[in-house]
Order: sequence, then structure tokens, then C-alpha cells
Amino acid sequence: MTKGNINVSVENIFPLIKKFLYSDHEIFLRELISNATDATLKLKHLTSIGEIKTDYGQPKIEVKINKDAKTLTIIDQGIGMTGEEVEKYINQIAFSGAEEFLEKYKDTSKDSGIIGHFGLGFYSAFMVAEKVEIVTKSYKDEPAVRWICDGSPEYTLEETTDKTDRGTEIILHIAEDSTEFLEEFRIRELLLKYNKFMPVPIKFGTKKETLPLPEDAAEDAKAETVEVDNIINNPTPAWTKAPSELSDADYREFYHELYPMQFEEPLFNIHLNVDYPFNLTGILYFPKLTNGLNIEKDKIQLYQNQVYVTDEVKGIVPDFLMLLRGVIDSPDIPLNVSRSYLQADGAVKKISSYITKKVADKMVSLFNENREDYEKKWNDIKIVIEYGMISEDKFFDKSDKFALYPTTDGKNYLWSELEEKVKPMQTDKDGNFVILYATNADEQHSYIQSAKDKGYEVLLLDSPIVPHLIQKLEQSKDKISFARVDADHVNNLIKKEDTAISKLNEEEKESLKKNIEEAVNDKKFSVKVEDLESTEAPFMITQPEFMRRMKDMQATGGGGGMFGMSGFPEMYNLVVNSNSELAAEILKSENAEEKNSKIKYALDLAKLSQNLLKGKDLTEFIQKSYSNLSK
Repeated sequence: MTKGNINVSVENIFPLIKKFLYSDHEIFLRELISNATDATLKLKHLTSIGEIKTDYGQPKIEVKINKDAKTLTIIDQGIGMTGEEVEKYINQIAFSGAEEFLEKYKDTSKDSGIIGHFGLGFYSAFMVAEKVEIVTKSYKDEPAVRWICDGSPEYTLEETTDKTDRGTEIILHIAEDSTEFLEEFRIRELLLKYNKFMPVPIKFGTKKETLPLPEDAAEDAKAETVEVDNIINNPTPAWTKAPSELSDADYREFYHELYPMQFEEPLFNIHLNVDYPFNLTGILYFPKLTNGLNIEKDKIQLYQNQVYVTDEVKGIVPDFLMLLRGVIDSPDIPLNVSRSYLQADGAVKKISSYITKKVADKMVSLFNENREDYEKKWNDIKIVIEYGMISEDKFFDKSDKFALYPTTDGKNYLWSELEEKVKPMQTDKDGNFVILYATNADEQHSYIQSAKDKGYEVLLLDSPIVPHLIQKLEQSKDKISFARVDADHVNNLIKKEDTAISKLNEEEKESLKKNIEEAVNDKKFSVKVEDLESTEAPFMITQPEFMRRMKDMQATGGGGGMFGMSGFPEMYNLVVNSNSELAAEILKSENAEEKNSKIKYALDLAKLSQNLLKGKDLTEFIQKSYSNLSK
């Protein structure tokens, strides 16, 4: 037997380990199983190159609980270790790494991360165990050894005849404050969380299976049941396979394996696979999305060589794709650093750029392969696409090939089609392409109809980030502007050379304006007298594009606050048609009370069309309307 002290200058390292990493103590099982997996895969490699003259077979990892002995054991059938290797890898490397880690982080709590991020997996066992044993036998022709440490710097190492098969057993004598890890449900929970897709089968107990009856079995024959290993993981998840090996049904099945509580099918998926200049595999799914921007609990999961790491992937996955679901697996993502470093890391930026490009390419192919199907799915994916156009310049540059601009009539245009089919009609006298849009086809119906009567197209842009998208397009495209269809009278939105003939002279117009201002007596309405067609509405309420857009941007966390729009009062234009019959009646009316009554009633009608008539004013308007009917 060999006795010794672990060469660390920190006098009692293990209480520090437990205290410092306590919030992440469950991670120990992931780390120990990862080590067991590495040992198994090393065996596979050495047998494949002929260094080990043995059959690799079908090795597995087993996790066992013994409540009576208060032990949790992890057993592998990998390459094992000799006594010399235990001395080197356990007593020297692991604990010197532990000491370095604690020296660096013991005085801070920021960015502590989880223990596995630092590659110091074995000693995580001491977060939950008061004593740890290693019983291991190498593939080499050497005796098995047993290593024991009780959480002090002292250890024992001796040969043992208790183990005759190749591999390693880690026996954790669970501490009193960690007895939750002797509960079957808790260990199953951790295995499914962290090790669900590990590349080596993991056995956790047994289960009963019913054997199929033979074809010639009697009608009253009973099926035989057998007890088999309960393999808790899927060693070959879909992302580890080539796309050619997978059907649409396979992708859907894997989606529900990732998210068992998701009952809706994903719209489509993107298979990621690159091995230069970095390694990355994965599958991203587009779920059905509404106009809400809330990110659900089912997020993209990050793995490292099939070991679950986290679902907090900000900085690795571009922000606009955080609304997606799926898996990313890469050994090249540095996990031992803070998030700020991660976001500045060159490899991570390349990975993020690759994912962005892959998504853009997928959108192009989906559009080209089946435009009709793509248009049907647009409402469910537009939030992601529009957010990507705003936040990623490279994505925006490609978006002309797949971003759709729907109209209130149900047509869908690409940008090039807008320029070809809409621009000729909607270019104003200064050569600017004015794109009219609505955000609610029902509420803005009368304005939409006025525009359509002129032969104009009106886009239906109703997602919550439209103000930001419009600003991006106006900054990036040459001589274009967007105007919401109710921002002004359509003649003012797209100004042509034509000038309407007015029935009133300037003095009459000024008198009309003064009469209406006195009757309305509301500072939030700015009265504008316009020469419109006599068939158009006598009163129309509009909100200036700039004011409304800034308030919309503020509502979605944009730049409204920067422009002082926070708490800014509502401001509207009251457009009065000088050529309407009502304008003439107001001017010729000598009864002040009757004149004011007509103006207020017309204003209420205009408010009603903009959904601005509410509460007491709406009640009084309805009562007055019924009263007029009975006269």
C-alpha cells in the first residue's frame, strides 16, 4: 500500500471546493460520466488503430445506487488506469488544476461558471461525497488498484484483486448534506438532463420488456416478459448523422425527443455540419411563432461532444435566432471564460456568422423550392426574419431573396417585385418610392380603401418590430420612404404634380379653420384644411409618421426614448376637406350652436374611424345618434 499527501499548498482544498461550487453541485454526475465516456472512446480508438489487441465489443457505462451503504457508483468498461497513471492523473494533475482554479476564483463570485467548464471534472465528486474510491484496472497487463481519499490531502493507493475486468469504478460515499443523490428519481433527472445524448450507452437499473408472440402462437398464448438493461440515453442522436440518413419524420421525432412537452410540429429545420475552420454540428428548428417576442422555456441547447452544457447560448447563437429551438454541438466553443470574453472570441464570431449564413441559405432554398408553401408559413417565421434583418447586416444583405412584403389584398412581394410592380405608380414628384403600409387592416380600412382607389398598393406590416425594420430599410435602400396609410391624406403621402381645385378662397379656408378650432378646442388636434375630392370624407384624423413611429419604437424597446418620446402626449392632424358639403354648411351656418354641434359630431365620426372614441365620449355619441334617428 502507498500512502501520501496530495501536493497542494491550500491546506484543506475540499471544503473550499464544496463551498465555492455549491450552487452547481449537481454537475458532478455529468463530469464523472463524461470521464467514463472519454475512457470508453479512447478504448475504441486504440482498438481501431490496433494498439490494443482486443475486441471493442459493446461497452456501456453503469450508474448504481446503494442506499444502505450510502454510495453512488459509476462504472465504465474503458481503458482503465495503472497505479502509476492514478498517481499521475489523480494525485498530481487533477488537484494541481483544482488548486489553480481556486486560487484564481476563490475571492470572486462573478463568472464562476460550472465546474465542468474548467476541465477539472474528477474532483467535483468531493462536492457531494465525504469519501471517494477509485477501483480501476488498465487494458495493460497490470494489476488493478484501489485509490481512497476522505476529503483531506491524504490518500491511499494499493493493489487489489477485487476487480478483474478492464475499466474503472468511481464509488462516492455520499455526504449527509447530499443524500438527495441517493434517490433514484434525482439521478434519473440528472442523467436525462446532462447525459441524454452521450455517445456511450448508460445503464441505470433494469426494466421489463414483453417479447413478441411467434406468428403461430395459440390464441390464448401469453407473451413472455424479460428483464433487460434500462439504457437511459440515445447514443446516436439525429445531429450526429448525415442529413441523407434522416427523413422528415426522423427530424420531427428528434424535435419531440428534445422537447417532450411540445405538441405542435416545427415548421422546418436546418441541419448544421461544418468541420473547417471549426467543428460544429446541430439541428435548428423553426417553431410556430406568434407576434409576441417572449422567448419560451424551450430554448436551443448547447452540447460539447454530446454532453449537455447549457441552454443559455447568447453570444454563440445570433440574437435573432434565440427564438428558434434545437441543438448545437461544438468542441471549439471556449467555455472557461466570461460571457464578455466569449462574445469577443474569434472562433465564436465565426460560428455565429456561419449559423447566420446557414439560416439565410435555408430561407433562399425554401422560397425557391416551394414559394406557395413558404408564403403560407410567413406569418409564423416573419418575426425571426425581420429581427435578423435588423440585427445582422450579412443576413440583411441576403434577405432580398426571401423576405416577403405582404399586401392587404393577400399578395406577397419580394423587394425586387416591389420595385418592378409598385414603384412606377408610387413614385412621388421628387423621385422617391413611397411605400404605403398598414399595421391593422380592419382599423385602418378606410385609409387603405382611399389609397387603393388611387391605384396604390398597401403593405400589411403588422409585427411588433416593424418600426425598426422600416428604419433599417430606409437607411439601406436608395430613395425610398415608408408611410403608414393613416399618417396623412394619401395625396400628401405620395405627392404628385396634380393640384386639386378648391371651391373656397383663402379667406373662406381661414374662416373654416378658425370655426373648427374653436369648436374642437383640443390641443392634441392640429386642424389642416385640404383641397380634396368632394366625394372624400369631410373630416379625417391622421397621426404624423415620425411621431407615431417613434412612439411605436419606444414601445418595443427602440430609440423612442432617445428622442424624448417617453410620456410624450398623443398628437393628431384633423384634416378637413374644403370641397366637402359639410365645409360649405359650416361656413354658411349662422347658428353657432348648430354649427358647433355639426363639427363635434363630424369629429366624433372621424375619431370613431380611428378607434379614438372611447368611454364617456362614445356613450354620448351613441345616445346622440339614436336621438337624431327619432327626429
